[in-house]
Amino acid sequence: MFRRLLVANRGEIACRIMRTARRLGVATVAVYSDADVAARHVRAADVAVRIGPPAAAASYLDAEAIIAAARATGAEAIHPGYGFLAENAGFARACEAAGLIFVGPGPQAIEAMGIKSLAKARVRAAGIAVLPGYEGERQDLEHLQAEALKAGFPLMIKPAAGGGGKGMHVVHEASQLPAALAAARRLAESGFGDGRLLIERYLPAPRHIEVQVLADCHGHCIHLGDRDCSIQRRHQKLIEEAPAPGLPAPLRASLRAAAVQVARDIGYRSAGTVEFLFDGRAFYFLEMNTRLQVEHTVTEAVSGLDLVEWQLRIAAGEPLALTQDQIHIRGHAIEARVCAEDPWREFLPSAGALRLAEWPSEAGLRVDAGFDTGDSVPAVYDSLLAKVISVASERTQAAHSLAAALEHTYLAGVRTNERWLSRILRSDVFLQARHSVALLAERGSEFAAPEPVPDAALALAALLVYAGGCDANPWAARDGFMPNLAARFELALSIAGMSYRLTVCCAGGAPRRVQIAGGDAAAGGSPRHVAIAEASASAPWFSARIGTVRYCARGLREGSRLHLWLEAAHHEFEIEDPRTRMFEASVGTGGLTTPLPGVVAAVNVEVGQSVRAGETLMVIEAMKMEHGITAPFDGRVTGIHFGPGERVSEGSELLSLSPAGDAG
Repeated sequence: MFRRLLVANRGEIACRIMRTARRLGVATVAVYSDADVAARHVRAADVAVRIGPPAAAASYLDAEAIIAAARATGAEAIHPGYGFLAENAGFARACEAAGLIFVGPGPQAIEAMGIKSLAKARVRAAGIAVLPGYEGERQDLEHLQAEALKAGFPLMIKPAAGGGGKGMHVVHEASQLPAALAAARRLAESGFGDGRLLIERYLPAPRHIEVQVLADCHGHCIHLGDRDCSIQRRHQKLIEEAPAPGLPAPLRASLRAAAVQVARDIGYRSAGTVEFLFDGRAFYFLEMNTRLQVEHTVTEAVSGLDLVEWQLRIAAGEPLALTQDQIHIRGHAIEARVCAEDPWREFLPSAGALRLAEWPSEAGLRVDAGFDTGDSVPAVYDSLLAKVISVASERTQAAHSLAAALEHTYLAGVRTNERWLSRILRSDVFLQARHSVALLAERGSEFAAPEPVPDAALALAALLVYAGGCDANPWAARDGFMPNLAARFELALSIAGMSYRLTVCCAGGAPRRVQIAGGDAAAGGSPRHVAIAEASASAPWFSARIGTVRYCARGLREGSRLHLWLEAAHHEFEIEDPRTRMFEASVGTGGLTTPLPGVVAAVNVEVGQSVRAGETLMVIEAMKMEHGITAPFDGRVTGIHFGPGERVSEGSELLSLSPAGDAG
């Protein structure tokens, strides 16, 4: 085994690799960009080296800088993790040329599967079914459009050298082709440094099934079972499980045999994943990921193996000391990806400082986290914060355990999706294994409905703001006392577009009765009254008895933002204060602002151009996703404030419009 390993990645996967390396007695080297100076993976390593500015192309995709960092620190091997350079054959070859061990397959195997058009042709020749489409070398957009029309609709356009669902576009009709091809090419070039695209027939509602393989340098190759990764949004996996539920035994055996055949055919070594689409009757080869997968954790949970350990051992030349007969899949494991995105605002990416990051720690759970309290979530990388994994003797228990763990995860500072994921895990369609990759597109609104705000939560919010009571200093009391007047105060809270006015009466230094107006009462109902019989606080937890029910909640105040975790819900209130309210230009006055930080990927209009409502004016790229800025009304562009490649912060005014017919 080598003595020092450089991890050419960041976030949770870098931390996870370092954890195994440390257990094996291998020293670790982290690399970081200027956006990750104080990141968790930097703190976890023995040595850390700066490799460039925030943009991935100038840091984590800079092969020369990474190899130089390995040489400077005496690292003997480089583990690429996933993403970035993990499936870059040129990087693997450069490592070998520099005398470094690349922890992964050889460059020939990466090339064989990395160009999806060549991979599909090779697999088809081996007798494994693939979806029809275009995989040719001619890549001008006009020819691709003609081939797409031949293939018929619906179809999928994706980067030939891509992976991880990045840059994929589903096209349902000819009018969508030009924009989809252009967008896919932009993301292919920016995300993978290779603009080639492929086209294939799109199955609207298949299951996504994959098989984990493991092979050494001595010709031994085995599988470690299968996984289901069908819970996806925009082709990004969010919930994965092992083994895949509900597969007939003969089909499961055929899938696993096909995966091993693909790996053996290309002389594979290390851990890899062969992915298939299953339409309920037959399966089709999708691609092979020649790297460690995000979801490798669920395979580890049911097989009892550490895949990173075996990657390191195989890279060091050790033979695979396991036969297929020795692999036993026990129990069921499910993983949920906790991401910095806002499910209640169409999953806009979120970035900034994590005021709180407290991960669950119950028995039967595993958390692979890349961020802690106080860490900064950059806007320039993937939105994944952590993976929470539950393992149990059977699937239903694993799902309920994982849902409960997510409901007891406490995150503040950026918007996150853990409560939304728990809703999916508790849904009948998931528990009965009736889901497909189309679930969230068809029924996603069911899981993203706003959380109801009970009166108890509003009363507890008032308690959180003013808890603490009287102390020895009467001037420090927060009970609303004024001479000759009742001890009371007013509090205005807003959440999910609803406003609430609270009148709080105090006694003994704490709120005792809360009158609630607004919200549902705004529709004509009378104000409601909530009596707080008892209250106690021990930060960050506090409790109150309302009627005969005692509620226990967790709270955090973040400036004018108030976080309240009560039962399974996370209520995020805004404390309204008219003295400090800021007024911003709105869409109605012609100012188009960005709802998220990112980089301008494209500007589709010019000053003076007339536009129609709904027309895409500008494209913002954030966390490896594109977001279109559209015209809210018919009008004329009067100003463009940012150009392609420029970075924008949340709330920045991008363009100015004047309504059609407005002479000014």
